[in-house]
Amino acid sequence: MTDKTKDETRGEAPEAGRPTWAEVDLDALAANFHAVRRRVGAGVRVMAVVKADAYGHGAVECARRLAREGAEWFGVATVEEGSELRRAGVREPVLCFGGFWGGEQAALCVRENLTPAVYRLDMAETLERVARDAGTVADAHVKIDTGMGRLGVRHEEAAEFARALRAFQSVRVEGLMTHFAVADDPDRDCFTQDQVVRFREAVRLFRERGHAPSIEHMANSAAAFAHPETRGQMVRPGGVLYGLWRDVLPASLGDPGLRPVMSLRTRVVLVKRVQSGETLGYGCTFVAARDTLVATVPVGYHDGYTRALSNRGRVVVRGRFAPVVARVSMDLTLLDVTDVPGVRVGDVVTLLGEDGALAVPAEDLARTAATISYEITCGVSRRVPRRYVEGR
Repeated sequence: MTDKTKDETRGEAPEAGRPTWAEVDLDALAANFHAVRRRVGAGVRVMAVVKADAYGHGAVECARRLAREGAEWFGVATVEEGSELRRAGVREPVLCFGGFWGGEQAALCVRENLTPAVYRLDMAETLERVARDAGTVADAHVKIDTGMGRLGVRHEEAAEFARALRAFQSVRVEGLMTHFAVADDPDRDCFTQDQVVRFREAVRLFRERGHAPSIEHMANSAAAFAHPETRGQMVRPGGVLYGLWRDVLPASLGDPGLRPVMSLRTRVVLVKRVQSGETLGYGCTFVAARDTLVATVPVGYHDGYTRALSNRGRVVVRGRFAPVVARVSMDLTLLDVTDVPGVRVGDVVTLLGEDGALAVPAEDLARTAATISYEITCGVSRRVPRRYVEGR
């Protein structure tokens, strides 16, 4: 274990402060990256997506480890996220999926060698101006909307857009990209194939009009695993890097051998007995059906332990599952530990992740909360310190 992480072992809270923390297993992250690499094969570059603070895992630490493992590119949502990586010493190419907002951000892209997605002509004009003033040529990836309906040049307008871009001498179309809407749904494969056809036609139109993109990329996590024909020169895995796959990949693929990266843990701060018939929490939504031993833990919805788990979630303590009772509040949550022998103040409670032979996967929490696993990990707030574990 490295010096940096020697005090970051499972079950150990921060030395000072509230005993609630998230463990991020960088070795699991690395293993997942190599699983993706094996899946897509030689000759396909891997852009590791670390947007949204690496899906809540910590973009800087995750990017540093992924760079050591051989990630060729990094994907972020915003210029600010890209700039954070640069300040942390990440030198690999960084693509800003959302492009930039205004001349100041365009200048930051040029200055820090961040590659923006471009999908409006006025963006290209702004990038042209700041690149020309800086005496350089700025690379951009043009995003084509083939059916997602969010950002991107409409595929029917690709020819006109490609022609207009030829007027800009200080902007180079390094890449063309699109994004799939239902690559995780085998019942909608026809829609995915329609997107592929539209994208390839857009690529043809750009090349016919004098552009020479060196990178064509379509595949997100689901497409990289389920649709080999979409891999192109580069894939953009996101959730699978962090071991989130059960609600991302088609079930027909089976277990891809990915490991969960994040665990969320806390400690018991109070144990008390309540009598049968007593109510607990806001709204008195829990009524004890028996004399009950209740443990209070210092974690709540501001930390990302969503209120939707009220009276529905479960945790692991002392090798047993224990149900969440009453409403999850902003800073505190109550557990029924009546059936867990020997619970006492200071015991570690696992709200997300593995603990011995038991586990609470993000996908299970997501199913209970009627959301997706990405929202579970992204929702773990900055109030919760991250403890990075590797080499153990």
